[in-house]
Amino acid sequence: MNLTGNVLLREVRDYLFIIFGLMNYALGWSAFLLPYQITTGGVTGIGAIVFYTSGIPIQVTYFLINAVLLAGVFKILGTRFSIKTLYAIFTLTFLLWWFQQLMGNTQIVGEGQDFMACILGATLCEIGLGIIFINNGSTGWTDIIAAVVNKYRDITFGRIIMYCDIVIISSCYFVFHD
Repeated sequence: MNLTGNVLLREVRDYLFIIFGLMNYALGWSAFLLPYQITTGGVTGIGAIVFYTSGIPIQVTYFLINAVLLAGVFKILGTRFSIKTLYAIFTLTFLLWWFQQLMGNTQIVGEGQDFMACILGATLCEIGLGIIFINNGSTGWTDIIAAVVNKYRDITFGRIIMYCDIVIISSCYFVFHD
């Protein structure tokens, strides 16, 4: 197989694994986090906060925020990264909707099992994200911000994502505080 064939095979493999990672991520959100009103970081965390307070589906907020941000940084991040990110944004938007239709608002692990739901949902989400990142993918917003900052500053990708996630998760206090 020539070099072009190897590159094509690698790209196809990346996209297949990205789909698998996105399925894990969407399942973690739809089956365990949303029914128990648990949030995490990233744009899906923002989407969850909007969903809990207004009823606007998480995938709508997720798609809109990512579309605006990705349009502005396409040139900075390059075609390959941007196309994979765009692919992941469209796919995850669909998967979040689809898994929510399948799961409804059913609390799978039982009522009052918020901690166990948090552990299971976070585990599925993080396994999914790990698969996505290992295969040169991105889920959008905080990943995009981290990639842009990392390109121009000597701040690690993970540190930037952590700072963004701390801000998002901390904002739940203001939304849910009685």
